Amino acid sequence: MPQHLAPEHEFTMHFTSTSRGARLARRLVSHRLNDWGHPYTTPLNETLTLITAELTANAVRHGHVPDRDFHVQLTLAEGTFRIEVTDTLTEKRPSASLPAVDSLSESGRGLLLVAALADDWGVAPRRAAPGKTVWAELHVRTKGHPLTQRVAPEPTGVDLLLATSSLLRDDLGS
Repeated sequence: MPQHLAPEHEFTMHFTSTSRGARLARRLVSHRLNDWGHPYTTPLNETLTLITAELTANAVRHGHVPDRDFHVQLTLAEGTFRIEVTDTLTEKRPSASLPAVDSLSESGRGLLLVAALADDWGVAPRRAAPGKTVWAELHVRTKGHPLTQRVAPEPTGVDLLLATSSLLRDDLGS
């Protein structure tokens, strides 16, 4: 089993399973990345913030259990940023294969966007309790270059995904 070094940076927090909790999580991840030397307008900060927005919105929409929070953990270790969002609903586990999306639908593109932006992502059972953790990783170049170049998987619907207004608004309920 490979040995992993202790994280260089780590941020962990519980949030209420509401649209406000998801928005706060997204903003705090962006602030934390800025504090760690990745300013708000850098590709790494913007990409991880967008991935966080998608994962936390999914936790609120699809993993909500009344009176239960969701958990966010952001780490940087060995040149890899990892964002994990854990909710308490065991059912409604996302599939490892990406779903087909109706081009006229106004939703259902979140994990497609995560898959296009992240170097790797997945789903795991929650440790020591019911629920699941959805995670995504971004690898960074040495000497502070924020992102490696990646090619989006076919079909390339990134333009359509970025044009989806619900991804860019603070109001997760629409």
